[in-house]
Amino acid sequence: MFTFETTHHALWAEEVARDHGVPAEVVPAPPAARARCSLALETLPADVERMAALLDGAGVPFGRWDGVSA
Repeated sequence: MFTFETTHHALWAEEVARDHGVPAEVVPAPPAARARCSLALETLPADVERMAALLDGAGVPFGRWDGVSA
């Protein structure tokens, strides 16, 4: 799961996913993720690394949360 500082970044990430054919969905960020924005981007496990590379390439700031609280 990808987390973001702002809603703008979450929606930008969704657009990047859509533009590259990566199945992804904007969902509420779990409280345990401690995201500054209340939204997160979820994708299939097989697409996580590709999505991270696409977000990096597009300049979208993001964090990653694996579902394990710190």
